[in-house]
Parts: sequence; C-alpha cells; structure tokens
Amino acid sequence: MLPIRAAGLYTHAMTPSPEQPSAQNLSSRPGATHVAVIGAGPAGLMAADRLVAQGHRVSVFEKMPSPARKFLMAGRGGLNLTHSEPLEHFLSRYGQIAPVLEGAIRAFPPEATRAFAAELGESTFIGSSGRVFPDSFKASPMLRAWLRRLGTLGVELRTRHDWRGWSPSGALMFDTPEGRKEITADATLLALGGASWPRLGGDGGWTGHLASRGIALAPFAPANMGIEIDWSAPFRERFAGEPLKRIALSCAGAGPVRGEAMVTARGLEGGAVYALSRAVRDRLAAEGEAQLRLDLRPDFDQALIARRLATGPLKQSLSNRLRKAVGLSPVAVGLLREAAGVALPTDPAALARLIKAAPIKVRAVAGLERAISSAGGIGFDALDDHFMLRAIPGTFACGEMLDWEAPTGGYLLQACFATGRAAAEGISAFLAARATP
Repeated sequence: MLPIRAAGLYTHAMTPSPEQPSAQNLSSRPGATHVAVIGAGPAGLMAADRLVAQGHRVSVFEKMPSPARKFLMAGRGGLNLTHSEPLEHFLSRYGQIAPVLEGAIRAFPPEATRAFAAELGESTFIGSSGRVFPDSFKASPMLRAWLRRLGTLGVELRTRHDWRGWSPSGALMFDTPEGRKEITADATLLALGGASWPRLGGDGGWTGHLASRGIALAPFAPANMGIEIDWSAPFRERFAGEPLKRIALSCAGAGPVRGEAMVTARGLEGGAVYALSRAVRDRLAAEGEAQLRLDLRPDFDQALIARRLATGPLKQSLSNRLRKAVGLSPVAVGLLREAAGVALPTDPAALARLIKAAPIKVRAVAGLERAISSAGGIGFDALDDHFMLRAIPGTFACGEMLDWEAPTGGYLLQACFATGRAAAEGISAFLAARATP
C-alpha cells in the first residue's frame, strides 16, 4: 500500500474539481470539446497531456483514491522509463504484435519519452544495461511534476470514480462515494489498464462493460511473472531469498536468457525469469508441463568445466571443488542437487553437463495478482487505425487494456506512453472531422 502522505501529495497536485450535479454535460461551454479519460495511469495521463495541449477540455476519472499507483509501484526499485537500444531491435521486443504497435512507437519513440521527462524537470540517464532511468531513480518526483503540469493546464482529476459502463442514454456511469453519477463527453478514452496487481486498481473489471457491447476480448494471462517450483524442504528453508547470479535460462527452445534470478519459497523470480516467463506459460498451457534448463556458468564451456573439475584436489568435498574450481555459490550447488534428484555425479564430464543444463520442473506460473503485467484484453481487430473501438464510435482505448505484452526493461511503459499519445491524436482527428461541415 502506498504511504498516505505520498498519496496525499499526488491528489493535491491536481486537485479534483468540486462535484457537479449528476448527468451534467461537461462540454456545455460554447465551442468546447470535452474528452473523458477513464484511468489515471501512464497511458491515460499521457493522453490527457496531449489532448489538453490540443485545446480540448479534459477530465480524468480514476477509481482509486490517488492516480498512477502501479506506476509508483514500478518505480520502487528504480523507474525504468524506456530503453536506449536501436529502434528496430526495440520494436522486436513486442513479438508478433510489433507491426501493430510500430506506428504509435515510431511517432513517440524512446527519445520522445526522455524529452518528455526532461520537460517535467526529470533528466534521464542510460544504465549499463541500456535501460533508461530518471536521474532521481524514482517515480514520485516525475509523477508530482506531471500532475502539477496537468492541473496548471486545466485538466480535472476526479478520483474515487469507478466506471460502470454506459447508461441507456449513452452517458458514462460512475459509482462514487456520493452515489451513481452520469457524465457525457464528446469523446471517451478508456485507459483502465490490464489485470495484474489488482490491489493497485488494474483488476480487469471493465471487461464486462465492453463484452456487453460486442467487443472481442482475449482472456487475461499473467506476463513477466515468477515461476513456481516444488523445491525440497531443505533447499527451500536454506536458500529462499538467495540470488542466482550470472546464469542463463532456457525453456522449450526459447533462450538462453542471461541475467539473475532470486530463489523464493515458491520458485524463482527476477529479470531472467521474467524474460522467459512467456515461453514457460505457453508451454504449460500447451503441454501441461514445462522444464527450465539452467546454465549456472554461461561464461565457461562444458569442456573447460570438466577439465577444471578433473584437476581439482580429490581430497576436497564435492561442494568445495565446485566452489573453487568452477566458482559455484552454495545456492547454485544446492540447485544442482535439486536438479539431479539424487546424489550429484562424481564423473567430471557428467557433472559439467549438469552445470550447463540443470533441468528444473516448473509446476506453474505466478498468478495475475503478482505478475508485473498481463497479456490479453481488447484485440486490435476491434480498433481502427486511430485506436477507436469500431463498435463504439467516439470511444478509444490504449495502454495495457489492449492485447499485447512485452518484457521488462522499459518496453511496457514505452508502449503505454506511445499508445496513449496515439489515441489522443486519434481523438483530436475524430472531433475535428465531426466538427467539419
């Protein structure tokens, strides 16, 4: 849960306007076009920023007491805004859906994200991995500056407004602490997020409202999540919380992925695991089982490991030989024992094979409540080229509501920023076309 003092800062930075009478038309001011943005995460805020700059009157509705809670959670360990790799390589990270997202990301690429952060007073730097972070390394300063800017530009923020679909007359319905309210707008942008970390607001509860209007939806599935493994009790009790450093993981032809992982009481977490989690999830769905292969020394080839093990002092214990000859930590040695299922082989060649490809059976993947992001949602076939729902003219969608997924490393936020910006451009084009005689 976010600290109360922090939440207060954010809601105070862009103070909600006084409550208006139920069913009031907020676009009644002569010549004004009012856009309702539902969802105050990074995609919704980016869209609001662009829309107000284009002269629209914008109201942002958020069901939580404060905005962008998942954005703040993402920044707890360092806010990874985007990635610095070449754009063609960057786009490939989105897999088969890359051609659909390409236009939005090319229109608002990683360089634009860095420039936008600089406008908010948050200069950025490129880490050793190529990932891009704000100099403060935190999400809260950027969010405070962003909300302050939106408030200065006249964007209204209405928290504790839980969207409940449309009324029979077509108005937007919200449940609020004061009761049910109906609001009309000239255009609506849905930026309600996916279904991961539901306690932060993204619970996918909007799916029923869209399904009732004939919008095709793909079931939600966890993405960038940990995996569950049935460790033995001694391994779990001794090594839960221990890191596995400088490893490589593979699964069902995917990988190898180099990086680090963390042993948990239930399995494995960490960047290398998240990067491979889609392959594990799909393998479990297709075959009912999945096996992870761990290379505990990716910098050594198998022959070198075998030679080093063969030349080590025979009087040493096997654990000491593995530590001194190959550099394996106690947790890595423990993992080898988990993989072998019995005593470790004493033959250097057989032991080297195990070190390079330790097989670990995966029981399951972590659920949506612990996943960093989610797959599933609104299929792109339901949208036109401007992110408008074909079945509901004037209603647009962006961000994690859409059916795409990407690894961690800045790709998630970048696509949210870019689709929010693209949807805002689509809304402006739609309203301009409607206003043209």
